[in-house]
Amino acid sequence: MQNKLASLILGLVFGALIALVYGWLVRPVEYIDTSLDSLSIDYRTDYVLMVSESYASDQDLTLAQVRLAALGPQALDEYVTQAIDYALDNDFSRADLERLNALAIVLRALPQPAGIGPP
Repeated sequence: MQNKLASLILGLVFGALIALVYGWLVRPVEYIDTSLDSLSIDYRTDYVLMVSESYASDQDLTLAQVRLAALGPQALDEYVTQAIDYALDNDFSRADLERLNALAIVLRALPQPAGIGPP
């Protein structure tokens, strides 16, 4: 009985080891053409920060809007607000927070697009 249990445990460990080697070395996952809306909050914050830095240097609001729109269907200022919240929680520098805030202010000042109303 004890020999069967030892064989079972050894087989499980060996199988798990083979699976890890296969998954990590032989056929690792390759991400191809993933969209920006699949980014986690930390990478999304970095992306929004890069957009705000670009906007701070060239003042091209249209380009900043296009770049932020690639993140998904939310309102653009929501992405910046989420980035500010994350930046505050994770001790980003004051300069980064100021750039994010400047972009948020500009985006909030824009007229909101009209929604589809009743006929």
